[in-house]
Amino acid sequence: MRLEWLEDILAIAETGSFSGAAERRRLTQSAFSRRIRQIEDYVGVELFDRDHKPIRLQATTLAQSEQILTLVSGLRQLLVDLRRGERMTSNKVVIACQHSLTAMRIPSILQQLPIQHDTMQVRLRSANLDECTGLLLSRQADVAIVYQLPEESGDFNADFLEIITIGTDRLIPVFNRPFAQIAVDGPDIPYIAYPPDVFFGRVMARRILPFLDADIHFTPKVETALTLAAVEMAVAGVGVAWVPNSLAQSRIATGQLVQLSADLPACNLQITAMRLEGNPNAAGTALWTQLLML
Repeated sequence: MRLEWLEDILAIAETGSFSGAAERRRLTQSAFSRRIRQIEDYVGVELFDRDHKPIRLQATTLAQSEQILTLVSGLRQLLVDLRRGERMTSNKVVIACQHSLTAMRIPSILQQLPIQHDTMQVRLRSANLDECTGLLLSRQADVAIVYQLPEESGDFNADFLEIITIGTDRLIPVFNRPFAQIAVDGPDIPYIAYPPDVFFGRVMARRILPFLDADIHFTPKVETALTLAAVEMAVAGVGVAWVPNSLAQSRIATGQLVQLSADLPACNLQITAMRLEGNPNAAGTALWTQLLML
């Protein structure tokens, strides 16, 4: 299946007519119609309902429209990347990082890059911890920046990895009012949970939940893998959220959140950068040099 064929299908879906699609694709209507027939002959089915005015996608085509759009976008980007060649490849760096680090730490890191790297292209891949390390190990990312528990900092040690600590943070409990007021509201204290298979879910299971007061009933109210969402739910009063201090600090400063570390457990976090040993490109080297200075 050619890229131009997929674009033809989308053009008809978006314009609702062969004539409108032909004009968009800069072809005569007869030439465009022949190409659509060629596509349908190749696929082996009719893709469009010609009896309906305006023309619409057949149900089978409609069911695949999102996949077609994704393929078109991916192929276009592939063409762009290939045409830019080695010059652009050497000036591009892919960073895989956990969601909260994408929001709070990456902007300041990029801001500190030397001026000679202003043309550097950075692609951010925001994901959970396991996905970040997977992207790094499969060479889909040049650098991974992730949270770790300090006592587990050796978990990623490997001969083929370069690992440095670039900062610290703290997982803290926050809510939109003091703990004493929450306790007065009722016997159950709601909290925001994380899925057990993500990093913060594992941290909660190991370092937070076992240390809660056994005389108080804590009830998981909502489960989310996104610390950004947990912050917003704490602000809205849905439940107590354990989130990185760096993520909650601005809301604490404005009074929208109250830190509850005096009454509830918290734990230290370590921010780690990792890359594979080998031959990094110029952009990857520049980024790593900057990370070493943090």
